[in-house]
Amino acid sequence: MNQANENPFRPVDVRAGLRIGDSAPDFEARSTIGPVRLSAFRGRWLMLFSHPADFTPVCTTEFIELARHAKDFEALDCALMALSVDSLFAHFAWLRMIRDRFAVEVRFPIVEDPTLVIGRAFGMVAPQDSDSAAVRTTYFIDPKGTIRAMTCYPANVGRSVPEMLRTLEALQAVDARGGAAPANWRKGDPLLRAPTHDLDAVYAARDPVAWFLDPAGEDA
Repeated sequence: MNQANENPFRPVDVRAGLRIGDSAPDFEARSTIGPVRLSAFRGRWLMLFSHPADFTPVCTTEFIELARHAKDFEALDCALMALSVDSLFAHFAWLRMIRDRFAVEVRFPIVEDPTLVIGRAFGMVAPQDSDSAAVRTTYFIDPKGTIRAMTCYPANVGRSVPEMLRTLEALQAVDARGGAAPANWRKGDPLLRAPTHDLDAVYAARDPVAWFLDPAGEDA
């Protein structure tokens, strides 16, 4: 078969829904930077996120902010990859508009998914849905290809880029140091030690909560 006529999409298995700890389904598809394959990003973090459609107001604000913070994600060794049902040429036209109007160039790949096969495999789109207009999902994928966190917002509420960065920093901190990140944790804040499972240690703790709620020291 002539390579020019080959389907650029490689199908992925449709799943009922992904959970934290699952392996991210692999796929290969066309994008604004050329063909991309998810597994090619192994060895570094990847944030894969869907947006309802190009040329929509909330999505435009998200992409402007993500492009402006691209260096912050790169500093954390995290690649960005977006996905929507729009065609590759719609992506190009939208990115050109963003650059010309807002002086921001979006350089991370935007994948086209007109058949919804990728969105359905990731649970971004329900099997019976004909479009992804109600979906604004983000997956944080670690260097081994494991989904470590996910968020889902409605189409009329934009995501917080600072919170995306905070989530990524927290995941990396607990991997590097162990323990857990408490509410409102920021880089440089103490992490929490894992609670003890030993009754004698519970009774010997310096106060009634120290056995299960104990800062582990400043994060590097």
